[in-house]
Amino acid sequence: MFARLAVLAATALLLAGCQSAAEMRAADENRCVSYGFRPATDAFAECLQRIDLDRRAQLRQASSEALFMPSPVIVVRERRHWH
Repeated sequence: MFARLAVLAATALLLAGCQSAAEMRAADENRCVSYGFRPATDAFAECLQRIDLDRRAQLRQASSEALFMPSPVIVVRERRHWH
């Protein structure tokens, strides 16, 4: 269980990209502007919302994969020495 939580935490850090909330918001706004949306419009707000929803969906997917990973398979091969 600890290993799965560690993977989940690592995944969350990777998705965040070591950015603060303000830096992520600025990057998201710049992305929407690059798509041609103008700030303070409904379309711009919708663009920001879609980016946020995509980020949350990616986090849910990564969390799901981390929590439901199959157990590792351990193969033990016996060596027989013929005398």
